[in-house]
Amino acid sequence: MTKVYGHRGMMGVYPENTLLSFEKALEAGVEGLEIDVHMTKDSEFIVMHDATLNRTTKGIGPISEYTFSEIRELPWNHSYFSSFAAYDNSWEEEKIPSLAEVLKLVSSYPDVALNIELKTYEYIYENIEERLIDYVAKFPEVKHRVIYSSFHLPTLIRLRHYDRDARLAWIVNQPISHPEDYIDILGLEALHVGVETFLEHIYHWHKWKRLLRVWTVNDKDTLKQLLDIKVKAIITDYPDRAIFYRCERYAMA
Repeated sequence: MTKVYGHRGMMGVYPENTLLSFEKALEAGVEGLEIDVHMTKDSEFIVMHDATLNRTTKGIGPISEYTFSEIRELPWNHSYFSSFAAYDNSWEEEKIPSLAEVLKLVSSYPDVALNIELKTYEYIYENIEERLIDYVAKFPEVKHRVIYSSFHLPTLIRLRHYDRDARLAWIVNQPISHPEDYIDILGLEALHVGVETFLEHIYHWHKWKRLLRVWTVNDKDTLKQLLDIKVKAIITDYPDRAIFYRCERYAMA
């Protein structure tokens, strides 16, 4: 069965990478959450997509120039929050989550995987791989359900060095020659392939479909097509829709 992962939670309906968005995705029945992490000036892990604070908060500049407590005090960018159809002013009370808060949340859902993307193709944080492995190890009830992903191959190699059992996934947005060679040599658990790349080169990828998580799949027809193809997982902004379509298909089977 193709699994459904909530992309930054349920970011098509709720603000991305917030506890609210994660909770709504979990309530919808996802098998996984996809989140992004960055490291603050005082080496705390926060959950945010961008390397800078500008887009979703009223902060300016790189996350790495702020301490965790400074970031927690930043107000959200109201125009970003209010752009959602379901906007409620109670959302403004949300805080930028720490990774610890997300790990604790997921610990209450024993069948849910947590995909942590390291945005190291944008910004190199000193020793982030070793620090992240050590950080997650403090949550043994979740550790075995964590998948580390990145566009940046050196990050995956360093993660493997620090944890020989880490579940790793390489994010790609173009065809690669001999995917099985990367999977075998790097010990990858999966490849994460952009949806446009997958569809444009569907015959290239089809052989490895059971090792592919495809991102970011939001179109109704594409969701249904990938469910029929039976890829490993779909990463989507609308996990509730994907789960509905999957249930619909099993009911018709």
